[in-house]
Amino acid sequence: MFSYEAFMRLNLFLRAVYRVAYLNLLWVAATALGLVVFGIGPASYAVAAYLDGWFRRGETPPVTAAFIGHLRARYWPATAMGGILLAASAIVVTNIFTGSSWLLQFVNVVALVVIGIIAAYVFPVMAATDIRGIHRQIVAALLLGLGSLHWTIIATTAVVAVVWMLATFALPILVLFGIGIPAAAIGAVTRIVFGRLAEEAPTSPPTPRETSPARLHLARGRSQ
Repeated sequence: MFSYEAFMRLNLFLRAVYRVAYLNLLWVAATALGLVVFGIGPASYAVAAYLDGWFRRGETPPVTAAFIGHLRARYWPATAMGGILLAASAIVVTNIFTGSSWLLQFVNVVALVVIGIIAAYVFPVMAATDIRGIHRQIVAALLLGLGSLHWTIIATTAVVAVVWMLATFALPILVLFGIGIPAAAIGAVTRIVFGRLAEEAPTSPPTPRETSPARLHLARGRSQ
């Protein structure tokens, strides 16, 4: 028989699964409504922002309201970031399939991996830090991904394994978690990395920039 503690743990797990699935559906809806180009960036930012608050600070506000709030908060910067990543990916993929030499194709495969790392971490960087400017956020995402390369590899391996299992044995379930699974994996990685950055950061008094609203600072681990 289940004990009360076991029942509560199961309940928390099922609620977490539901939350990830619902975020996945909201991401799909927002991306489709934005015709992909105008939707994928803001939708990805909204998911990253919600997961950051959930994983690092234990905040679980109503999913729909929080998602829409994050979607609106940084809509145009996230749209620009999503457009840049889509354009870069399209160029690189085209070069891979139309390259005139294996060396050119290899270089573009490496470039695609780099773009993948940036795409995985740039929206958490936008959500969890006060770094501004597209080029700075891209550099920070790349440094974060390469600096925690072992976690990136572990997360990628875990995602590939779970997605393969679902695609093989439970394809309908994969539809509910196609984006939620990798997003949750990246959220788990950034929880570890950002947590360490917060512990290592100096505890000097906040500057006027640090007290501005709606910005999150790793040194404090809370929304400002």
